[in-house]
Amino acid sequence: MKKIEAIIKPFKLDEVKEALQDLGITGMTVLEAKGFGRQKGHTEMYRGAEYVVDFLPKLKIELVVPGDQIEAIIDAIKTVAGTGKIGDGKIFVVDVEQAVRIRTGETGTSAL
Repeated sequence: MKKIEAIIKPFKLDEVKEALQDLGITGMTVLEAKGFGRQKGHTEMYRGAEYVVDFLPKLKIELVVPGDQIEAIIDAIKTVAGTGKIGDGKIFVVDVEQAVRIRTGETGTSAL
């Protein structure tokens, strides 16, 4: 099993969710996040004053899937979340040793 963590722009969530559903992904966790990478934030004007916005709004999507679906999921996220501009986000893949469904006690991939 693998855990995929994808950091994306907020307005891309619906497209990513639909692409994952098309692949048969039935569950995910979405967290609101703030951060910056190479773009290092930006400046904005508010009531005539200029200020720096260091942390930009992002969404973090987390899902745990069987290992054989990884490449298809990564390709789907890259395709729909990518705009070709700086700040599109990142995808991280981590090994998951165990998963347990609390309600039934199922373990492994059957808990997904």
